[in-house]
Amino acid sequence: MPNPGAKSLFYRKRHRLSRDADYKAVYRARIKKAGGPLLVFIRPNGLPEHRLGLAVGRRVGRAVDRNRIKRLLREAFRHERSRLATPAEGQAYDIIVSVRPHAPLPLRAYRTLLVDLVGRCHREHARRLRRRGEGTHERGT
Repeated sequence: MPNPGAKSLFYRKRHRLSRDADYKAVYRARIKKAGGPLLVFIRPNGLPEHRLGLAVGRRVGRAVDRNRIKRLLREAFRHERSRLATPAEGQAYDIIVSVRPHAPLPLRAYRTLLVDLVGRCHREHARRLRRRGEGTHERGT
């Protein structure tokens, strides 16, 4: 019998960035942090769920290696989605993970890196909002 209170671990189409315009919007937001072989970009999306986009170029290695890394990153996202930082209650981020050349890591390493880098990006986003808010407050005085 399914548990109605359990979190869904499915990776559905609504959890993916699929349009070129979505990728461009995240890159334009310029909120990014690097760690190990990953570079994470985020942008608040106004939706109730995080969405993931992957950027794994040919420099990363052979197709079999690139596909393995993408599978591991999707799996890490699927498991850690509920632990990722959010901009506000009921909102989420569009997340792009760009991969630098490296040998595939264990799933545990990708899970840790993903949570850490999204958290660091989230803190950067919050810092920018505070700074922007302070600037508008000072102008109004």
